[in-house]
Amino acid sequence: MPIFEYTCKRCRTAFEALVRAGTTPVCPACQSADLEKLMSLPAVHSTGTHELALKAAARRDQVRGSEAARAQREYELHHND
Repeated sequence: MPIFEYTCKRCRTAFEALVRAGTTPVCPACQSADLEKLMSLPAVHSTGTHELALKAAARRDQVRGSEAARAQREYELHHND
């Protein structure tokens, strides 16, 4: 089930669609099936992009972890059991 990029010829909306075999995509804005399939650029995966993705994920996880710890402290302060 590949993802394709399209532009609607009627309203000029650009969008991506997951297209299954035997289905015809339609524009999410105007429901037109008069679409132009665009050429997609391939995703580039290298050591550098992999390292950047790992660093971004670590930062995201650290923020989520500190938010969860703060929420737990607030809960403990306000709920005496």
